[in-house]
Order: sequence, then C-alpha cells, then structure tokens
Amino acid sequence: MSDEQLPELRASDADRERVVERLRDAVAEGRLDMSEFEERMEAAYTSRTYAELEPLTRDLPASAGVRPPVSLGKEVEGDDWPARIGGEATSSGAVAVMSGFQRAGRWTVPKRFNAFAFWGGGEIDLREARFADREVVINCIAIMGGVHVIVPPGVEVQVRGFGFMGGFDQSASGEPGDPGAPRVIVTGFAFWGGVGTERKERKKRKLSKEERSHIKGADHPKEL
Repeated sequence: MSDEQLPELRASDADRERVVERLRDAVAEGRLDMSEFEERMEAAYTSRTYAELEPLTRDLPASAGVRPPVSLGKEVEGDDWPARIGGEATSSGAVAVMSGFQRAGRWTVPKRFNAFAFWGGGEIDLREARFADREVVINCIAIMGGVHVIVPPGVEVQVRGFGFMGGFDQSASGEPGDPGAPRVIVTGFAFWGGVGTERKERKKRKLSKEERSHIKGADHPKEL
C-alpha cells in the first residue's frame, strides 16, 4: 500500500485512541498545555480518516504517527511495535528488601534493567511499556524472594538465568516474536527464590466520562 493511499483510509477507534494516548504523553512532558490538548483530543475523536489524524501529532517527537494495521503474515496484536521502540529510559532498576516493587503502566525499559529481591517480591509489567532498544536485558537477582516478568503477546523472550535451590520459569520463552517487536532477555541468579515469566494481553484502559461523551458526540453529530 503506497503512502498516497494512506490519507484516504478510514481510521478505527484504536487509531484514534493511540493518538489521544500520545497527546496525553505530550501534556505530561510539557509539550502541550491543557487547552491545546483538549482541542486536539476533540479533533482526534471526531476524525474519520488518517489524513485528519496525522497532523495532530506531526509536531510531537518520539512518535511514529498514525499508521494503518500492517499484515505481514501475522497480526501484530494491535501493537505498533516500531512506535514503541526508542526513547530515554524512565527507570534503570528496582529493589525489594523485605518489601515489594512494581514497574507497570506507561514507562520506558532501558537496555539493561536490574531487579533485586531479598525476602520480598517484584513485578515488571511490559504490556504498556516502551523499549529503549530493540533488545533489552532484564537482570534479576532473587534471594529468598521472587521477581515476576509480564510480557505482551508478540514479544520474543529468552530466559538465561541460573537457579541454585531456586529457578527461572521458561513459560514465556520459545515463541518467535512479531516482525519489528522487541526481544526481552531475562537473566540473573535465583537462590531459594524464583524468577517467573508470563504472557498476558494488554489491559484495556477505561475511557473517562469526558472521552465517552466526545465519542458519543462524534457518533451522533448534532444537526444544524
């Protein structure tokens, strides 16, 4: 499909939602003020084609813009992988000593993320994450504790850790990744503890009352 055909394609609800999520990030980064955000959000929810959506994020960095779904023999599970690779890491590691930690939601995974759990546990959820590089390493040290890594479908996982009276779960490894998807390497050491990996679908975010009203208004425009 040529770029010339792209503007004429009809946008889906998922396309509109991706643009709104990028606009939210831009507000958090200080690139847009609230009035600009509200104006663009309303335009996104009322857009019908890619040509109408594309200008809304054109001046924002770290965004691959709006794209139609790409079929390469296997669907990308609703994820635009190239758009989720790149950017500055938001967290380089996490520690749980007789306590717990969680990394989840919208965050950027560094090239190497170090997790340490001693008499405690931690969760590293990558379903909504961006990835600083095409290949990232999650190094887990679990001593009488545990670390749980959650990845979305389509991501390649390789588990290379070593356990002594402990173990590394291989449940999420062994599946080939989607075209353009990142590779996650889980490594480290477990002593009287364990490191688990699991695949889960991405969470469906609930729309706010304001966003639902915008969608309803777009579906049922007022007659003049």
